Amino acid sequence: MVPQTDHNKNSTCIGNGKSHVSYSTAKSKSWDDSLPVPSCILPWSSWIIFFISVVCYGNSINGEFVFDDSEAVINNADLKPETPLSNIFKNDFWGTKLTHNSSHKSYRPLTVLTFRLNYFVTGLHPFSFHLVNILLHGTVSTLVLRVMNSLFNKILEDEAPKAAFLSALLFSVHPIHTESVSAVVGRADLLCGIFFLLSFLSYTQTSKNYSPSVDSSTVSFLWLFGSIVLAGLAMLCKEQGITVIGVCYVYDIIIVCKLDLQDIYHYIFHKQNGHPPLPFYENKKTFTLFFMKQIILFLGGCFLLALRWFIMGASTPVFQQVDNPASFEENILVRMINYHYVYSMNVWLLIHPYWLCFDWSMGCIPLIKSINDKRLLAVLIFWTFFGHLLYSIVAYPDKKIRRLLCLSLAFILVPFLPASNLFFRVGFVVAERALYLPSMGFCMLIVIGLKQLTVLLGQNYQVGIQCSVILLLAVFGIRCIQRSADWKNEETLFRSGLNVCPLNAKV
Repeated sequence: MVPQTDHNKNSTCIGNGKSHVSYSTAKSKSWDDSLPVPSCILPWSSWIIFFISVVCYGNSINGEFVFDDSEAVINNADLKPETPLSNIFKNDFWGTKLTHNSSHKSYRPLTVLTFRLNYFVTGLHPFSFHLVNILLHGTVSTLVLRVMNSLFNKILEDEAPKAAFLSALLFSVHPIHTESVSAVVGRADLLCGIFFLLSFLSYTQTSKNYSPSVDSSTVSFLWLFGSIVLAGLAMLCKEQGITVIGVCYVYDIIIVCKLDLQDIYHYIFHKQNGHPPLPFYENKKTFTLFFMKQIILFLGGCFLLALRWFIMGASTPVFQQVDNPASFEENILVRMINYHYVYSMNVWLLIHPYWLCFDWSMGCIPLIKSINDKRLLAVLIFWTFFGHLLYSIVAYPDKKIRRLLCLSLAFILVPFLPASNLFFRVGFVVAERALYLPSMGFCMLIVIGLKQLTVLLGQNYQVGIQCSVILLLAVFGIRCIQRSADWKNEETLFRSGLNVCPLNAKV
């Protein structure tokens, strides 16, 4: 670990092209000054983000229980007061015993516990269930603001209030979140997101005040254990929550060790040519504490995985071919091509969240089995974009931009791993809810690209860029309202699905 110092204690708040003092009389120009959005102090930004999040999804408050809500809420005996509370910790998300062959092994007791509290207070009235979901999304959005503020500040060693605000704003209004917010069962994603972000924020404190000359291991490891506990709580809301452990590892490499892929490459291949040693390795005490922290984090992650595996009865859920056809394909080449086509679809849904559907299984996406299939072009475009991003992470001349790109990519890829089919078969083809956490990294990536665009085009195009950003936010917000209306009842939901996936047998 290396010391993390605040280089901008006398930072300023930038707005409308003019600087005004926020913490002292000192004036400076922040890294993100060229971004076409206003800047204000963090508490105000948090309330703005929360308010916009609630407004965009507010019309779902009058929605009914739809689709999976029937099994997880209406027909779930674990919500009823007469059912022993301990059953929540014995059954899966749908109220089926985990030991039963038909169980999906989705162990989310904390989410089910909140459903039970809803039921206890208001009964099976959908209004209160939807209200809680909307408020939870607003809470997640404000936590995203704090995470982005921390990441930009530590990498840039400068205040970046506009970049953090715009990243959180994009997250709060992104239409890809409609399923997670408007569907009551989406609460699993929302609660998981809260504990995921709290775990990460806790982990960022483990080396905040570290100094090689001061024994800070007690404070550091206290935050570390807190982070692991919060990661466990995230996992008990939804399985995806444990991926925060992987994001914390990347955080240590990029921010604590101040490394990126280019540094590691030069150290491995050019250290004999006089290349300096890795920064965190220069001090033995720093390296020892860093290594101890990684061991504890690794053991904590292994314990959570083992606990999860034990709860599942040391077996994976059984899915049908109609749930995920590509995973049953015997030809490994065909299987991998279809996986990558699904990846490209997920990226496209983040970029252009108009083509949304509540269910992508049951023949919705036919398999690619021919070299003449035009959808192969989507796979090619996906890898061209992804390859260029990887090249930028390694070769971009500005080290701070390289580290920002690497961290944003980690926030996209690591939370998406459980849905990638790489380690085990999943029970869906595309699931918009699986993009709730990865969209944080995507929004961060968009802001980094926008910042570079403002530098490239200069002041002459500032008005045009500002109008484009406002238009994008407005379109996203309107699309949120439209898509939330689709989730009002099952008739409107299934009709919307018919327009997108007419081949889906359920629709």
